[in-house]
Amino acid sequence: MSLIRTAISLSLFAPMAIAESYNSLETLGEALFHDENLSLNRTQSCATCHDPEMAFVDPRETDAGRAVSLGDDGVSLGDRNTPTASYAAFVPEFDLEWDGDAAGGLFWDGRANTLEDQAGGPPLNPVEMGMADKPAVVARLKENPDYVISMEALFAPGVLEDAEAGYSAMTQAIAAFERTDVFAPFDSKYDRYLRGEVEFTKEEELGRVLFFSEQFTNCAECHQLRSSQTHQKETFTNYEYHNIGVPVNVVAREVSGAKGSIDKGLLSNPEVKKTKHMGKFRTPTLRNVAVTGPYMHNGVFEDLRTVVLFYNKYNSKDEKRQINPETGAKWRVPEVMHSLSVEELTEGPALDDKRIDALVAFMKTLTDARYEHLLQ
Repeated sequence: MSLIRTAISLSLFAPMAIAESYNSLETLGEALFHDENLSLNRTQSCATCHDPEMAFVDPRETDAGRAVSLGDDGVSLGDRNTPTASYAAFVPEFDLEWDGDAAGGLFWDGRANTLEDQAGGPPLNPVEMGMADKPAVVARLKENPDYVISMEALFAPGVLEDAEAGYSAMTQAIAAFERTDVFAPFDSKYDRYLRGEVEFTKEEELGRVLFFSEQFTNCAECHQLRSSQTHQKETFTNYEYHNIGVPVNVVAREVSGAKGSIDKGLLSNPEVKKTKHMGKFRTPTLRNVAVTGPYMHNGVFEDLRTVVLFYNKYNSKDEKRQINPETGAKWRVPEVMHSLSVEELTEGPALDDKRIDALVAFMKTLTDARYEHLLQ
């Protein structure tokens, strides 16, 4: 039973349980995470775009497929793919000088330092939840007696009488929920393999060897944080920023009203000023990657195998490898050229179908146990 369902059950059967419904930041945060009343038209919550049953991504179809998300007004569309909230608690704060370059931060461009900062963004975004300002959000919180009682107990009496304090309390609670094991259970087949509980198939094992190999692929150069290949809490990202040459998602750009514009990526972050960062995006976790498509910052690729083929095109001279299997046409040119991570992209030999399939098979083992049914 989930934290929120437990809280509801308590309120139904115990007269004094209302004051104890959300007796921790985590249970309060779960309620807030699912509360559609915190959007302008009361139709959208955090869970709408980060569905807990779908590995915390947005499963809804729009005029651009699932590449971008629909806003609370039922019309507005974003211009970037909603990233999974899985394992987001491990993302470090944004650092423009991380090992000589940028790393960390939430959102694709790192503009939020912490989970609290990130949680405070969508309610006030006109394309997302659409609330006018912090006082408007806090007024919605005050409509719920359980929130009032719980927040005053967990923070301070009268906390919701001050918009800044009330809004901050809301974001702290949501962030506390996002730091629970619900978002990061580390129980995938890969984790069970490390603990000696299961064995990999020959294909999965080949994919594992290739993934961590410096000779055949450079996957781990960006998608490995820990120095040990057997670290129990590997997040499969170094949180750095790169331009890997992703083409424009023409359909998504058109339906979102951003046709003709350039997504500046990291340069959209207010802290970033140098144009060398244009077109770079934070390296995402590969945890649950097999069930959180479509892929890339703009959702331009539908299939995980297509993503591997996209990387492989940089090293292959085979003409068929220069064709996007999803369109039947040549891969489109990168949206931004001057910041392309050429060295990282061109390191290593071309891969044959067997090795491409093995890499995909290995990445499927990174799926949390509760989502393994989605692999079917």
